[in-house]
Amino acid sequence: MLTAEQLEFYESEGYLVVEDVLDQATVVDPVRSEYAAILDSLYEEWYCEGLVERSPDGLDFHEKLLTAYQAECDWFQPMDISLPGDRIQADTPMHFGPAVFDLLKNPCLLDIVENLIGPEITSNPIQHVRIKPPAETLHDTELRAHVTVTDWHQDRGVALEEADETAMVTVWCAISDATIKNGCLQVIPKAHRKGMLPHCPKLQTAIADGFIDVNEGLPLPVKSGGIVILHPLTPHASLVNHTDGFRWSFDIRYNRSGEPTGRAHFPEFVARSRANPDSVLQDWREWRTMWEEARARLATAPHIAIHRWDSDAPHCA
Repeated sequence: MLTAEQLEFYESEGYLVVEDVLDQATVVDPVRSEYAAILDSLYEEWYCEGLVERSPDGLDFHEKLLTAYQAECDWFQPMDISLPGDRIQADTPMHFGPAVFDLLKNPCLLDIVENLIGPEITSNPIQHVRIKPPAETLHDTELRAHVTVTDWHQDRGVALEEADETAMVTVWCAISDATIKNGCLQVIPKAHRKGMLPHCPKLQTAIADGFIDVNEGLPLPVKSGGIVILHPLTPHASLVNHTDGFRWSFDIRYNRSGEPTGRAHFPEFVARSRANPDSVLQDWREWRTMWEEARARLATAPHIAIHRWDSDAPHCA
C-alpha cells in the first residue's frame, strides 16, 4: 500500500520509486530460474547448429546472453512477454510462463496499483522484458528499445488513441539493480502536467524535438525487487549501460478494467477484481493460450500498426 505522502508525490511529480516490493525468494528468483531455463534451451540448440562456437559448459546466464548476442542469435523475442510490433508469423517466439505470471499478479504490486487506479485491475498487454547488454558490446545497427537505450517518450504516446482517456499506470520492475552506470530510467518530473506531447518515428518512437528539455532528466536508481511507477504522460528514457554487465527489468502496465488498453489486438486479462473475483485469471496456462491464439490470428491478418505517429507530420519534419 502507498502512504498519503507517496500518493501526493506521484500526483505531483508523475513518478514514484518504491523499494522492496517484489520478494527475492518467491518472485525474483523464480523469474531468474525461468529465464535461465529458456536460455539454456536456446543456447544448446544454437551450439548444436554451429551458430555459437563456445560450448555452454561452464557459461553462466550472462555469458550465454553475451555470446549469443555477439553471434547474432536473438534471445530477446523468445524471452519477451509480448508479440512484436512488426509482422507476426505463426511461429514468432514469445514467452509466457508461471514465474512471470506470478510477478504480474503479485499481491504487493497489485495493492500499489489499486491505490492508483482502483480495485478493478486489468493486466495491459503493452509489456516487455528488458535485458540490456553493455553498450560497448551492442551492434551498430541495434535499435530495439528493449535491448539498447530507450529514447524519450510517454507511455500514453506509444499506445493507440483509443486509450487516451484510460486510467493506466506503468510499473517498471527491477530484476537486477538499476544504477546510473548500468542504464536506469530517467524522468522529467512534473512534465506529465503538459499533457500528450507529439511523438515522431525516429530510430524509436520518441517525443518530437523541442517539446522537452532533456537536461532536466532525473535518474531513478532502484534495487532489485524495487519498482518505478510512472504516470502515462511522464516523459522518460533510459541511460546508457556503461558497465560490463547486463541490466534486467520488466516494463508492465495496468489499466482500469473495461477501458481500452491501447493495443486491442493483443490479449489482456483481469488481474484483480473486488466486484467480480471470479473474473480474475488464475492459470498461467490460460494466459499463454490467449497469446498463442492471438499469434495464430494475427499471422494471417493484415498488419496492425502499434503507433499513431507519421514521419511527415509538421513537428517531425
